[in-house]
Amino acid sequence: MQRNYDQKQKIIVILGPTASGKSDLAVALARRFNGEIISADSRQVYCGMDIGTGKITKKEMRGVGHYLLDVASPKRRFTVVQYKKLAEKSIKEIMRRRKLPIICGGTGFYIQAIIENLQIPKVKPDWKLRTRLGKKSTEELYCLLEKIDPERAKNIDRFNKRRLIRAVEIIKTTGRPIPRLKTDHPYNTLYLGIKKSPNELKKLIELRLQKRFKQGMINEVKNLHKSGVSWKKLEDFGLEYRWIARYLQKKINREEMLARLQKEIEHYTKRQITWFKRNDKIKWLKNKKRAYDYCRKFIKKTYN
Repeated sequence: MQRNYDQKQKIIVILGPTASGKSDLAVALARRFNGEIISADSRQVYCGMDIGTGKITKKEMRGVGHYLLDVASPKRRFTVVQYKKLAEKSIKEIMRRRKLPIICGGTGFYIQAIIENLQIPKVKPDWKLRTRLGKKSTEELYCLLEKIDPERAKNIDRFNKRRLIRAVEIIKTTGRPIPRLKTDHPYNTLYLGIKKSPNELKKLIELRLQKRFKQGMINEVKNLHKSGVSWKKLEDFGLEYRWIARYLQKKINREEMLARLQKEIEHYTKRQITWFKRNDKIKWLKNKKRAYDYCRKFIKKTYN
């Protein structure tokens, strides 16, 4: 069994809460171990959403190939099923080039879809159900989801009405929770997690927000709206896009926007950490040296 496992394609997954430094570590490992990077971020797939998502720049890539950035229009719905299909294609391309696939991101459901080969149900829209659910508040929808699928409720954006409705729709249609479906682990996977204390994360989030506002994050949201992305859609993207969109609509003032953003991102990191704690295979890191050691052993390891 171990021999067969080792013969599977090796993949490294770098995960952790937002603002923890995943992209920097992924690039460092890719340069040292001949790898290329697949983004596992549910918002970095969208064109034009750069500053608000912390999308890595060409300069920061340092010559390392990156996949699944800018592959979708923010005006259209992009699903985990679409993501999984593109990710599998990217893995094959990286393998063809005899390089090591490195998955990097904070969207746990995306990572799980690839590594555990989740068979996501293809559920057609139920417009009557959606209309009925649409009359409920986000709080009511979240409570409903928590009741019928507490595991899914742990990692979903509880303020994203569109995602809440879709999650409930899938469960109601299939009669089963998501994503506890048939899985088949097709890869030999090394999970590396970046560990930060709550105080460290809080400070990193604050500094990153200051940097992003200086880079023009408000103008980015303005330009997305001018290009045809509705305010509702922008709010559905969550975090930076939600609170800046509300600020631009004069629903809140600047001070409230900044305070809500800081708190909301802190809460989001807690949800991410809760999701990742379910995986006892993650090796939590405090420095790059440990990451290099784990990768070196993982790549060279063979079974007799």
